[in-house]
Amino acid sequence: MIHATAIVHPRAHLGANVSIGPYTIIGEHVELGDGTQVGAHAVITGHTRIGRENRIFQFVSLGEIPQDKKYAGEPTRLEIGDRNMIREFCTFNIGTAQDAGVTRIGNDNWIMAYVHIAHDCAVGNHTIFANNASLAGHVQIADHVILGGFTGVHQFCKIGAHVITAVSCAVYKDVPPYVMAAGCDGAKPNGINSEGLKRRGFTPDAIAAVKQAYKTLYRKGLTLEEAKAALLDQAREHPEVQPILDFLDTSTRGIIR
Repeated sequence: MIHATAIVHPRAHLGANVSIGPYTIIGEHVELGDGTQVGAHAVITGHTRIGRENRIFQFVSLGEIPQDKKYAGEPTRLEIGDRNMIREFCTFNIGTAQDAGVTRIGNDNWIMAYVHIAHDCAVGNHTIFANNASLAGHVQIADHVILGGFTGVHQFCKIGAHVITAVSCAVYKDVPPYVMAAGCDGAKPNGINSEGLKRRGFTPDAIAAVKQAYKTLYRKGLTLEEAKAALLDQAREHPEVQPILDFLDTSTRGIIR
């Protein structure tokens, strides 16, 4: 189902039951998986691979070159998984040779209008990005993250699983798993995302353990090393705490405090 006004390169690879809307442009190195729908006036270019059953709305730009002065035309990539909802005016760029060379978005993500995902970002599964959320280059977003509208994430930051940010949140440092973050002049921790954990099947005991871990990290006046030692003891009894420790061990920008 390709509209007569769409321009699809003859070497683009389209799966079964793909639909392409009016005036959309599909480039030479693009792959679209079975059942993916692309709306009107979209531009999908670059070495871009998109999986199955995605819904891509009108006026998006996917696979364009990075907004990075170091980019010199290398054949870097954009890879998008399955069953993602990508709303109007979203812009996702390919990677750069200075990193892994690929920007990755996983499965079952709900990405609202005007979201920007820059070069070399890695987005997990089951995330929600509200309108105008923006990721600078090299950002890592774990599963089940919710970014409030107009959230901006600084380059090289990491956001752990089950995090939620408030509207207009400015993220300059890493955000550990489970944390609620808010602050337009720099994100600060504001408790844990207990409601989100309930919705995802965490037991009351597990949520209590996460709350205790949060207090250890943020409310007891401990240094980071002291907090990690205490969290290690908690993780032996409550495995839900282990992702916090793993995150802290791999953080390079420091965490929000």
